[in-house]
Amino acid sequence: MSVEASAAAVARRYPDIVVARGEASLVVDRGVLLEALTWLRDEPDLQMDFLSSITATHWPDRDPAFWLDYELRSMARHERLRVKVAATEDDPSVPSVTSLFPTADWHERETFDFYGITFDGHPDLRRILMPEDWEGHPARKDYPVQIKKTAQTYEPLEVSEEEFRANIERDRVRRSH
Repeated sequence: MSVEASAAAVARRYPDIVVARGEASLVVDRGVLLEALTWLRDEPDLQMDFLSSITATHWPDRDPAFWLDYELRSMARHERLRVKVAATEDDPSVPSVTSLFPTADWHERETFDFYGITFDGHPDLRRILMPEDWEGHPARKDYPVQIKKTAQTYEPLEVSEEEFRANIERDRVRRSH
């Protein structure tokens, strides 16, 4: 089945789907995320049975401020589908999908760690890459850069003409031996 045909099959149940550059992207509300992912996984014509990644983007000046991307793959059909879910700055949370796709465990933890998005029902939601006592979420666009190193400046090298000539002569002597 082509990407367009798969998208048409999905659109019969979830109409907010587009195909661009040979990829299908479906947008669903977070309230139906689990239902949609279950259907995409179990539907015989789709078989989106592998969750390859979860990531997010942060748009602090927009509403919604966060978009989560779930990258699904059908191992049997060799097709992919992106599922997108919005989350607001006031409530950056979505349901955990670890019960449907065990691979979501570390992906959700990484997204929590870097973006601060919580996954309701996750079995062990804690930082995975940053230290436990780290403050903030470094992939957010409003995260302050914390490098506090002063710029180094150097004085220009000052060599007198006599020192310069002596260095040249010393170098010539070394090369000739």
